[in-house]
Amino acid sequence: MTTKTKVISITGAIIALALALFIYFKFYFVFGEGVKAGELNFVVYKGYVFKTYEGRAIQAGFAKNKGTATQAVQSYEFDFSITDQAIADSLMRCGGRTVELHYKEYLGTLPWRGKQKYIVDRIVSVR
Repeated sequence: MTTKTKVISITGAIIALALALFIYFKFYFVFGEGVKAGELNFVVYKGYVFKTYEGRAIQAGFAKNKGTATQAVQSYEFDFSITDQAIADSLMRCGGRTVELHYKEYLGTLPWRGKQKYIVDRIVSVR
């Protein structure tokens, strides 16, 4: 093997490894995980090519008004995707109820996993 062939092979291997690491960290590495609670707004099954379960929970909270000492009620929306059909079916029957959902956060989205970076993998409680 010539020197030129060795350089091309090593460079190709380094590029392939860098690409594999990028794809892993962007789409498969779990960046964070936790539990969020809120009133379940909806869970839907939608998509053109890749049908996925998408949902939203409304989290009530308080926000401090800038420049004043008063606080106002503010709601936060937690948009998430669900990969497990059994979890999605359970959540579809819980609309309007307060739920605690365990989620995993990824840095990027994949079309077959859902539109959101937050993937719900477990229902902690329903009230």
